[in-house]
Amino acid sequence: QVQLVESGGGLVQAGGSLTLSCAASGRTFSSYTMGWFRQAPGREREIVAAISWRSASTYYADSVKGRFTISRDNAKNTVYLQMNSLKPEDTAVYYCAADLGTLVVLTRTRTADYWGQGTQVTVSS
Repeated sequence: QVQLVESGGGLVQAGGSLTLSCAASGRTFSSYTMGWFRQAPGREREIVAAISWRSASTYYADSVKGRFTISRDNAKNTVYLQMNSLKPEDTAVYYCAADLGTLVVLTRTRTADYWGQGTQVTVSS
């Protein structure tokens, strides 16, 4: 069992930055592919970024490439999402996810074994 707790969301002006953190419980954090998803009101959940268990591979949605960076610290059981040059269209609830499958599987299926409760990110224009 893995529990995920996100933090770091908030209100920021367009062009600003935020860093989201996701702290995971459990001893096997390093075995999981980790991902960040988001869901805006009236829209489907979409994957934002993902990182493999050894950080060897990453994935970014086209809409955030060059602006967002995903990273993880397995010693701290934490995954991060650094978000720069934020836009109003980045406004959403951001969810952390953990999956025992590969990064390819996570990005293709958009499903995961465990989910956090979400943190709100609001970007004002």
